[in-house]
Amino acid sequence: MPSTSDIELRLLLDAIYLQFHYDFRSYSPASLKRRVEQARVKLECRTLSDLQAKLLHDPSVFPELLQFLTIQVSDMFRDPAYFRVLRERIVPMLRTYPSLKLWVAGCSSGEEVYSFAILLREESLIDRAMIYATDINPEALQRAEAGVFALDRIATFSKNHNLSGGRGSLSTYYTAAYGGARFDRSLLKGVVFSDHSLATDNVFAEMQLVSCRNVLIYFDRGLEDRTLGLFKDSLCRRGFLGLGSRESLQFTAHAAAFTDFDSHERWYQRGER
Repeated sequence: MPSTSDIELRLLLDAIYLQFHYDFRSYSPASLKRRVEQARVKLECRTLSDLQAKLLHDPSVFPELLQFLTIQVSDMFRDPAYFRVLRERIVPMLRTYPSLKLWVAGCSSGEEVYSFAILLREESLIDRAMIYATDINPEALQRAEAGVFALDRIATFSKNHNLSGGRGSLSTYYTAAYGGARFDRSLLKGVVFSDHSLATDNVFAEMQLVSCRNVLIYFDRGLEDRTLGLFKDSLCRRGFLGLGSRESLQFTAHAAAFTDFDSHERWYQRGER
């Protein structure tokens, strides 16, 4: 029998879906409970039922709640070995395409988007590439498009860039502005930022590469399979899929559609069919 808190959580997620069309109902319960509880405390609600009532009667609360429900933790060139495999082993294959489409799904505040744009520029591919950067959080997308990051993060970004095989210094891509580091706007020339839900939306283009890292770990198995199905359907034959270090295609409904390209760094390649 479900507990009162489980029932309240289910009703809250139903209310969010019906009122705002964001679907968190298939997210991993353990992580979701923790984040919703943090939101309840922050929004000064005694129970989740109170939070639901507040949300339904004051829609302006939802953007703040959304910050708790979506994960926004990343770094530029996070897990440098992932980007080194991309640079050294995948880029040579991407060069064979006359044009490129890449999808960074769950892009959050944009660190991975800029990582891809910088790598593509360094490999002389950026002029024939489009990067689709999607997330369900509009505020995160706005921050991503602004491209301003705290100065105290730049040392980590620079170290990661170097370890990933970066050519030259990361400092050539940003200037000090607005109390932080603002990245070169020309990096966004081929970037399209868009609101997209992996829980409810569909494929929108054929891609040569999809990168979706540290997102699937927050989904239940059903939503995980749906998401991997989207990636499978969007990738061209022999296209590449990159996942997070704690994510895998093993035991999923779409494992047979891919081969391991670099199992350690979680790079997979779409099959011929």
